[in-house]
Amino acid sequence: MANAAFPLVPLLVAGCAALASATTFTVGDSQGWTTGVNYDSWASGKSFAVGDTLAFRYMSKAHTVTEVSKSGYDTCSGSGANALSDDDSGSTTITLTTPGTHYFICNVPGHCASGMKFAISVSATRSGASASAASPQVPATTASVVVAAAAGAAIKLALF
Repeated sequence: MANAAFPLVPLLVAGCAALASATTFTVGDSQGWTTGVNYDSWASGKSFAVGDTLAFRYMSKAHTVTEVSKSGYDTCSGSGANALSDDDSGSTTITLTTPGTHYFICNVPGHCASGMKFAISVSATRSGASASAASPQVPATTASVVVAAAAGAAIKLALF
């Protein structure tokens, strides 16, 4: 009877892999969200998918993280209908919940115009390719599957 459970192992492993595939990207890596960083270069080569998280680290009130429409991105305007979200807390986390192009700017006067902005393309699912290894990335969930192969042993799934 114990061996009857072993066909479930591949399903458990696949389920854990799906949970662990979301990635947290620290915007600007060690430099954070500040002036003088080329965010287009930072974003290039990375693969973003629904479920991933962007972590912005910056000095509170010195910058904003403003998600804007394409029009707001093109004109560096994070006011009115252009602003989809806006935060100046110093530690902003945004979970990417929809596929498509997402636009981010700093809404402090002059910062966006001097390059404190970027656009990313977010896919509905993670492709087989992983994001750039040069960027600090943290799996959103670490999963482990413990399978006891001894006769009569149970299969146990542990999420940490």
